[in-house]
Amino acid sequence: MFDNHGPPPSSSQSDASMLKHDPEKGVNPRMGMCDRLRHFTWAWYTLTMSTGGLALLIASQPNTFKGLKEIGFAVYIINLLFFALVCSMMAMRFFLHGGFLDSLRHEREGLFFPTFWLSVATIITGLHRYFGDEPQESYLIALEVLFWIYCVCTLATAVFQYSFVFSAHKYGLQTMMPSWILPAFPVMLSGTIASVIGEQQPARAAIPIIVAGTTFQGLGFSISFMMYAHYIGRLMESGLPDREHRPGMFICVGPPAFTALALVGMTQGLPDDFRLLNESTAVEDGHIMQLLAVAAGSFLWALSLWFFFIALIAVIRSPPTAFHLSWWAMVFPNTGFTIATITLGNSFNSPGIQGVGSAMSICIVCMWAFVLVSHVRAVIKQDIVYPGKDEDVSDH
Repeated sequence: MFDNHGPPPSSSQSDASMLKHDPEKGVNPRMGMCDRLRHFTWAWYTLTMSTGGLALLIASQPNTFKGLKEIGFAVYIINLLFFALVCSMMAMRFFLHGGFLDSLRHEREGLFFPTFWLSVATIITGLHRYFGDEPQESYLIALEVLFWIYCVCTLATAVFQYSFVFSAHKYGLQTMMPSWILPAFPVMLSGTIASVIGEQQPARAAIPIIVAGTTFQGLGFSISFMMYAHYIGRLMESGLPDREHRPGMFICVGPPAFTALALVGMTQGLPDDFRLLNESTAVEDGHIMQLLAVAAGSFLWALSLWFFFIALIAVIRSPPTAFHLSWWAMVFPNTGFTIATITLGNSFNSPGIQGVGSAMSICIVCMWAFVLVSHVRAVIKQDIVYPGKDEDVSDH
């Protein structure tokens, strides 16, 4: 998700040359907000996708208490406000300074454009979690339409962005980071959306939604798995990334975790009369699909666990020294990992696993609060949204 801030390229050298760092004061020279908006990048959507993921996590808790849903609803509304604010700032950036297409074509910032769609995915799923208790037919139709629009847009993103990257940029495999997975991540979350909205959809809509969710979940995970090969090769050949890059290692936790929860959730959303061969096997077909999904989910959960510990040990050994938007990688992928844990705990009817999921949720809430405070502090101190410090500079 999530790379470090490298030295500025020629496009930012004019800004940087005008602003001299004062080593005695230890602060950056003050800069007007209008000029700082030039460096408000697509990576800011990591804030909204993480906050939206937190709202989903709260709604998924197996151990609840009075007022928990209201807390989750408040987080969901806060995320909508964050999303509106980030969209407004992005629009203002392009209105004042232009460069919309350049931001999409940028070798580094462009990779963060999919975080916009990840934020949309959390908004759609949260919409159903908090407003879908007694859905009307018109509401279910609206969700169905949103799902198919999301699938089309994210599939187009995965196809066209990778096509452009393959033809316009050259990335050394020794510098491989999990942010390369990002263009495939939004289409993968089609399965997550399907696992949430499929259960209450009528049979005529549920089956196509679940089939599409399974298909696109498989596409996204397959691309991610191929990228893992390059990532592991890079770690074996070049060692761990620089300390400022290491929070981004948590992005590898996401694909198998979201795939696990999507597979289990989608099989639970199958209609009662679902069948593969003939009507007499409907119950057996649904039961077999659920067993296979739980088995595959457990397999994938273990892969997420391995990536989690690799990233955790790397960050603990050498923590980052300054805030970057890559810190949100310590929230969103781990949110998916936690929801997958809770989902498997519910499937196994295991209070122990559910308790582990609740404990992990507390850690996620604490990490979200820590990163949010660090994020606000970095904006005030001009550690981000400042020449040479954001994702609009090349990372060498």
